[in-house]
Amino acid sequence: MSTVPTDNYLTHSRGFLSWALTLDHKRIGVMYLISTLLAFFVAGVLALAVRTELFSPGLTWVTADTYNRLFTLHGAIMVFLFIIPAIPGALGNFILPIMLGAKDVAFPRLNLASYYLWLIGGALAVFSILQGGLDTGWTFYTPYSTESARKGVVMVVTGVFILGFSSIFTGLNFVVTIHKLRPPGMTWFRLPLFLWGIYSTALVQVLATPVLGITLLLLIVESTMRIGIFNPDMGGDPVLFQHFFWFYSHPAVYIMILPGLAIISELISCHSRKPIFGYKFVAFSSVAIAAFGFLVWGHHMFVSGQSTLMSMIFSALTFSVSIPTAVKMFNWTATLYRGSISFCTPMLYALTFLFTFGIGGLTGIFLGALSTDVHLHDTYFVVAHFHYVMMGGAVIAMLGGMHHWWPKMTGRMYNEPLAKLACLLVFIGFNTTFFVQFVMGSLGMPRRYYDYVPEFTIYHQISTIGSYILAVAFVLMAGYLIASLFRGPIAPANPWGGSTLEWHCASPPPHDNFAITPTVGEPYDYSGMAYNPQTGGWEHGHPGKAGPATHGTT
Repeated sequence: MSTVPTDNYLTHSRGFLSWALTLDHKRIGVMYLISTLLAFFVAGVLALAVRTELFSPGLTWVTADTYNRLFTLHGAIMVFLFIIPAIPGALGNFILPIMLGAKDVAFPRLNLASYYLWLIGGALAVFSILQGGLDTGWTFYTPYSTESARKGVVMVVTGVFILGFSSIFTGLNFVVTIHKLRPPGMTWFRLPLFLWGIYSTALVQVLATPVLGITLLLLIVESTMRIGIFNPDMGGDPVLFQHFFWFYSHPAVYIMILPGLAIISELISCHSRKPIFGYKFVAFSSVAIAAFGFLVWGHHMFVSGQSTLMSMIFSALTFSVSIPTAVKMFNWTATLYRGSISFCTPMLYALTFLFTFGIGGLTGIFLGALSTDVHLHDTYFVVAHFHYVMMGGAVIAMLGGMHHWWPKMTGRMYNEPLAKLACLLVFIGFNTTFFVQFVMGSLGMPRRYYDYVPEFTIYHQISTIGSYILAVAFVLMAGYLIASLFRGPIAPANPWGGSTLEWHCASPPPHDNFAITPTVGEPYDYSGMAYNPQTGGWEHGHPGKAGPATHGTT
């Protein structure tokens, strides 16, 4: 039977300071995970508050001004404090060096500094609540952000400005780590696809985030010094803010989704026990998505007065970005074909991702086309599309990755039946909440509105019920994951039969990951692996047979 290694990163040194001042990438990853999940909880509560208010027309329980503050903070916290930093900061920090066979990232001190910058920026953003909150929407559009709730705006924007440095430091660290710390024999085309996705994400973080920093700094200068930059009353141009903001924020969409796409490649390969079909195409598609992300910001501004020619160019580029994304979807599907699929919880999240992210991508076609976007712009159709891409994509993928690597991170297995039930509730709750919003949007229901005509009541009520189902799923998930830390079965080194390097060390990993640099071969070579009933895990060269049903093998 498996036992927890006596010397692992959790027990290597104890005490608050040993964690607060740690340079161990694994501990920093765990701290990121806990912190970003707390931000997700806060943003989720705010979302429930918004959906509760929209259950019926008119005043349900909060005023219009409070409603504006609720949905603004929900969006800002969810985007800047959770979705952007969660996968790179948490799973990326923990898994990336082990996948490389390295002892740590290239710059451990910079890694710790990026976490504390995240804490400082997040604290400033949340502290704005005490100054009256923010009612501009998470995009901080001018002139709203230069005229209303100015103290709250400056506080939140300063926080996001600091968060930008955290993102840049993390991206820079990952780029250098992948370039310089690959072990002998790990060429670029022997990198696991998770590392290709994180590498592409890091490039976007380093190149795009400074644009956001400059934009927000200009907004702070305008709000505090009354210098006309974006405010038309002082000779500024509010559309200029939109260009600056979306030049960063559309690449930021891929900061959110590229790590999720990378996780799905690992889940589908591991749990169908097949190498990814068309490895090089999937790898290069990550880089292509990152590159296209810098060229399509104008599709957010089809109704902002830009020229017809520019709108046509941005529309064509928007359709082009679907090509590398479609490459991934087709290659994942081809990988599943005739694979030995294990319907364990991580794989269920991967299959859920294919469904929800597919809907998100297909509905983006209507928003990329000039004729239909004019009708659908700023309606609930956009809300539904955004959430199908961000939550149906990035968040679902993160949940799959978290369940996939949870045994490696904690050394414990979670309750598989409860995990599958939570996945089912997430699927039902998510689609109930957001699919109906496509219908609302196509019928003309505008987003961000506090009130609505009675004809939309049934759609809002269905959406609100779905949000509560989703909340139940997350409460259940938190329950069995926390319980696994105390009562979960001991996890073997390789519970899923994975072939990448992180499955070659103990669970949880030792402080330095590997005593010696591991041997590097093809990243998705499953030949010669068999289940060992004595350890409860998979090993190379063991003469055992297929794993038990408790591991979800079929």
